[in-house]
Amino acid sequence: MNQIDLNKYLINIRRELHKIPETAFNEIKTSNLIEQELNSFGINTFRPLETAVVGIIGNINNPCIAFRADIDGLPMEEDTGLPFSSTHKGRMHACGHDFHISMLLGAAKYLKQYEEELNICIKLLFQPAEEMIPGGAKLMVEAGVLKNPDVQFVFGQHIHPEKQVGRIEIAVGPALASSDEMYWTIKGKSSHAATPHFGHDPILASANMIANLQNIITKYRNPLKPSVLSITSIHGGTATNILPEEVKLMGTFRAFDDKWRYETIDNIRHISSSICRAYNCESIFEPKMGFPAVINDITASDIAKEAAIRKIGDENFSNCDPMMWGEDFAYFANEVPSCFWFLGVKNQPNMPALHNVKLSPDENALIIGSNMFINIALNNTVLSNIFK
Repeated sequence: MNQIDLNKYLINIRRELHKIPETAFNEIKTSNLIEQELNSFGINTFRPLETAVVGIIGNINNPCIAFRADIDGLPMEEDTGLPFSSTHKGRMHACGHDFHISMLLGAAKYLKQYEEELNICIKLLFQPAEEMIPGGAKLMVEAGVLKNPDVQFVFGQHIHPEKQVGRIEIAVGPALASSDEMYWTIKGKSSHAATPHFGHDPILASANMIANLQNIITKYRNPLKPSVLSITSIHGGTATNILPEEVKLMGTFRAFDDKWRYETIDNIRHISSSICRAYNCESIFEPKMGFPAVINDITASDIAKEAAIRKIGDENFSNCDPMMWGEDFAYFANEVPSCFWFLGVKNQPNMPALHNVKLSPDENALIIGSNMFINIALNNTVLSNIFK
């Protein structure tokens, strides 16, 4: 297989995958197609979870690295107008996971033909449920996918619609934030809106709670440690003349430092309770701890950087700032040195963002992302010097 054939394969398989998005832990058709493709390349596979697929290339007695791709879609109705749009109503690959799968499948097909020349073993990790806490990565780690043979580095990537197609960027060190979900029920006492003194207003309590919670970011946090606390949903009341019995809120908290992360969850609980008590209301705070932060290892990042520059040149590679997205790739990176990079797919000025029903990444990025994996595995001097 040459690069022209690889590119044709990448486009075809991506379009096939794009038609069949499936949500977290329901990736039946997707995982079956992945396994079918790998087996057709002569790659043996196994399933550590029902919809997770792992393949192995090379001699398992050699040093082992892993490549990861997430495979789930989102519960969204696609509105791209593409001839290969989703055939699953209310489901869409709006986060680029069809790209991620395709690029790893293409690399697997290409690398299989050089299997005898490889001085490493490669595990191919096709992971379900990146879009849902606790995430498929955590379950795959618990299932032992990084063992037997033991993986020494893990590599992964994500498309980035704000970065021009042809670019690759890496945040060395902190790369992606932890992502925790927050849920509140604020309980008050219902009354007629004209006689608020007979009730306890949970809307007023919620409004003041929201305002005061932002003090955590401005006054409790070390200014040098990035963090975001956002209230994203508030629901309460059914009429203009009734103060409701309760209000429900949701939000997210993002950080890079674990100590600060857990301190802040405690502070949110304390402030929520204190503010609501001042209005004779009760705060029931239920955080749902999500993914840890992704921290890119320096050596793994050097390996990926060399792979990038070989494909796109110095002028199209750069280091970048951390981002506040969440990614369960963190569970792999917590176990072994890892690198997770961003792949540019932008081809228009007003490119739709991730999780947008109109997202249509540039397919010219597929060959670049696939060659990232190939260039890590083949003739990578940084990796070769580690394993010599």
